[in-house]
Amino acid sequence: MKPADERVNWVSSTSFLLVHALCLLAVFTGVSTTALVLLAVTLFVRMFFVTAGYHRYFSHRSFRTGRVFQAVLAFGAQSSAQKGVLWWAAHHRHHHRHADTERDLHSPRRGFWWSHVGWILCDRYGATEVDAIRDFAKYPELRFLNRHDWIAPWTLGLACWLVGGWSGLVVGFFWSTVLLWHTTFSINSLAHVFGRRRYDTPDTSRNSLTLALLTGGEGWHNNHHRWPASARQGFFWWEIDTTYYVLRMLALVGVVRDVKRPPASVLSRSDA
Repeated sequence: MKPADERVNWVSSTSFLLVHALCLLAVFTGVSTTALVLLAVTLFVRMFFVTAGYHRYFSHRSFRTGRVFQAVLAFGAQSSAQKGVLWWAAHHRHHHRHADTERDLHSPRRGFWWSHVGWILCDRYGATEVDAIRDFAKYPELRFLNRHDWIAPWTLGLACWLVGGWSGLVVGFFWSTVLLWHTTFSINSLAHVFGRRRYDTPDTSRNSLTLALLTGGEGWHNNHHRWPASARQGFFWWEIDTTYYVLRMLALVGVVRDVKRPPASVLSRSDA
């Protein structure tokens, strides 16, 4: 039996299953062209906000930006319905401190389901570890968004309904959300199991082209664990990293700056 604080939170689990079930309403709403466009746009844009915002900026500070775009990153990331920005980044920092050890929050050594989504749905990790994210918790707007993490996804869902009707809501929002969830979660559950290891890191992280294509470059996970501070996770030109490409374009127009890349000493060394 799991400890009491690792048992399933039935509110979270019911919500998780309900979102999946709502996808089936497409049988009644149909799948319009507008809804498919919404699906593609909301999936790609939100994937960028998750990977660039939640992960590379708030978790690892791999680039710098102003306070306004910082709030935009937080709002856009939270539209993915993956909890609050401070919650997400604090837990991810914990993962890097204890990757694949007994203290890792979501190591696949504890099983696929646990690392994929089980840890999110249990009681133990529901609170935000403020001590781990004090550098961003000092901003009141981020604390507000973190407390009210429902605002961004509900706003996007309403926008999809206004643009595409019920089909826009079901296909453009709910289908997109479920696809985004499982591709994002696959980095926890699969990127430490399948793929190749260029660097002999203390954890079991691996590089996977397939996962990189699905997640905007996050699949270069062994690279990432070798140098977490890098905004570029596809270290070499042939390693596709669309999140990094967008960040470079934003840097050209001054929206972001100091976009970090791995040092030459890392690029020139392979342990494989």
